[in-house]
Amino acid sequence: MVKPLMIWQEVQQIDRHLQLLLLALLAVGFVAMTSASVEHAASRYGDTFFFAKRYGMHFTLALALSAVMYLTPIDFWEKTGWLWLLIGFLLLALVLVPGVGREVNGSRRWLAVGPLTLQASEFVKLFVIFYLAGYLVRRGDEVKERWSGFIKPMAVLFALTLLLMLEPDFGATVVTAGTAFVMIFLGGVKLGQFLLVILGCVAGAVALVIFEPYRMKRLTAFTDPWADQFNSGYQLTQSLIAFGRGELTGVGFGNSVQKLFYLPEAHTDFVFAIFAEEFGFIGTLVILGLFVGLVGRILVIGRHAELTSRRFHAFVAYGVAMMISAQAFINMGVNTGLLPTKGLTLPFFSYGGSSLMVCMAMVALVARIERECRGEHGR
Repeated sequence: MVKPLMIWQEVQQIDRHLQLLLLALLAVGFVAMTSASVEHAASRYGDTFFFAKRYGMHFTLALALSAVMYLTPIDFWEKTGWLWLLIGFLLLALVLVPGVGREVNGSRRWLAVGPLTLQASEFVKLFVIFYLAGYLVRRGDEVKERWSGFIKPMAVLFALTLLLMLEPDFGATVVTAGTAFVMIFLGGVKLGQFLLVILGCVAGAVALVIFEPYRMKRLTAFTDPWADQFNSGYQLTQSLIAFGRGELTGVGFGNSVQKLFYLPEAHTDFVFAIFAEEFGFIGTLVILGLFVGLVGRILVIGRHAELTSRRFHAFVAYGVAMMISAQAFINMGVNTGLLPTKGLTLPFFSYGGSSLMVCMAMVALVARIERECRGEHGR
């Protein structure tokens, strides 16, 4: 009886806003993913709820990982940030080894661990946050005053993005690099240095698009998907049709037509489009509101940590907020035609064990930060 009581006491300590927002996102996300996947699951596996059952297994693992993150003092992550960075490099290198990394649709991003298939880049996103937060605390003055303080983390980031691009995983590269830039900017780097590197990265991204035919094809399809709607513009046009069919209130739960093999990756990259078709404009506003609420709460917690002089806690919270918001924005942007098509999951919604585990772990980490800073006032 002691253990359940202790667990209940720990749960009661968790920030109520984070609890409610996370539970709402998980509940709506499970409904959306299950509805979007039933036809694909029945056709490929002969089980309508195959992906829903797998989601249950992923959720159990994610819950266990979240418990570990919440019960572990933040100081532990600060002291071991360099170790997690090394593990991240190792994981990204392993996926490139033939026979070790698993290749799907021309990309080598996954590692088979027993019955699970883990996406290395998802975990690396969190490891980068740990490393940068620790670096900005230790080398804060150097970052603000000297070029060397800015170049060192940029060199580490360049090495990581190089490994990500070898997979290739352009979406994870953009999200990881964007989060790192925001964290370094918040760390006090000089604006001129920051803008110079940003311009260099933009030029590099343009070069990657120009010299890779499939990326250029995606870009041209993004600008006018209807010009080649049955080839390069197929995914986007089918996604836009889903949004158009949804109108204000949607066609109703389970009544999507686009998930009937018209829209590829309906339960992963384009689950947002299927949700919009079934629940309409009002449903999409609910999702947007939940994400804005979650990210806003994380930023408030990060600000409170900063006011209590817990700089590592603050940088971690800011990094998590940026990571979740950037990934959600890019996925929704791709679904609506605001951004070129790229493979990137919608946090808490898209099918994928690695994404779910890391996203829940991030929120649990922020909950721990809130708990450690609770009751303290800025000095």
